[in-house]
Amino acid sequence: MKKYKSLRLYNEKVSFLLYPRAGMIFAIMAVLTLSIIVASTGIGEMYIAPIQVLQVFLGQGSDLDTLVITDLRLPRILTALFVGMSLAVAGAILQGMIRNPLASPDIIGLTGGASVAVVTFLTIFSDENYSLTVSINWMPVAAFTGAAVAAIMVYVLSWKKGVSTIRLVLIGIGITALMKALTTFMILVGPIYRASQVNLWITGSVSAASWQNVLILAPWSLAFIFFAFIYSRNINVQELGEEVAVGLGSNVQKQRMVMLAISTALVGCAVAFAGGIGFVGLMAPHMARRLVGSNFGALLPISALIGAILVLVSDLIGRTLFSPLEIPAGVFTACIGAPYFIYLLLKTKTS
Repeated sequence: MKKYKSLRLYNEKVSFLLYPRAGMIFAIMAVLTLSIIVASTGIGEMYIAPIQVLQVFLGQGSDLDTLVITDLRLPRILTALFVGMSLAVAGAILQGMIRNPLASPDIIGLTGGASVAVVTFLTIFSDENYSLTVSINWMPVAAFTGAAVAAIMVYVLSWKKGVSTIRLVLIGIGITALMKALTTFMILVGPIYRASQVNLWITGSVSAASWQNVLILAPWSLAFIFFAFIYSRNINVQELGEEVAVGLGSNVQKQRMVMLAISTALVGCAVAFAGGIGFVGLMAPHMARRLVGSNFGALLPISALIGAILVLVSDLIGRTLFSPLEIPAGVFTACIGAPYFIYLLLKTKTS
């Protein structure tokens, strides 16, 4: 406990344990994230110097720079930021709740469930003019519903006198395969003009981002990340094991349902606007754990920033390295995440 410092407020009625190392790392990661945002905003077919990007942010840029940044690049970058944060925090919650390092939204079926729901939504509510017949505000609701159905299926099928972590991961892999099959079926029966758009979206891309998407995604993501941070103390207790948590007075089943609902909401909103970007929820918590340990009060914010960096950098590489061809961000997160997943499997097997 020497590495923690106690902070007491309101005549010692409220107290916190602060981890100075985590605060320093968070500040470094926050500066790195902001630097990537500025760099990514300026890089493209029309290069804009970082100082000019900052001038636009301060409302002092030229009309052309302001048009390119605010109308074309910034919505995409902010969408990548919030999607990465949401997926990373959801993955950290699932790993803590299940106590399995292999748990992540895309591996246990949450991303697949949200994908089926969104593809079904686009199929049913599209007209021949490539537009939706209902408000896009309903798309996160559809994604959340799909992710929730997948989560309930995984949890129920994994239950056998309790939830075995290995059983839950294996059931989740099966549910993921089922959801992919249903997604393919909906593409085949849906309108042909939506097929190419949906295929790009399934891979995981923020190329279609708009300010309307950001205005929906930002408050949803920030709200549930805040709820996750407030609830992090319960995740710390659950990591000690179910018997210890019950002995400390925790309502384990209720807390698990709340944590599952938070992660489901985060995954649903991320998938609704960026598609099936994979492995972010697997990699980011592990990277954060190496930096600040397993205390979720420090782990969640660091995971969120690492997740944001992964998606931002992947999108930047995808839209610039192979220009004029644009590669979805999900391709690059998968290229990093698949070997990392194999590494974790081998590590788990030998440990």
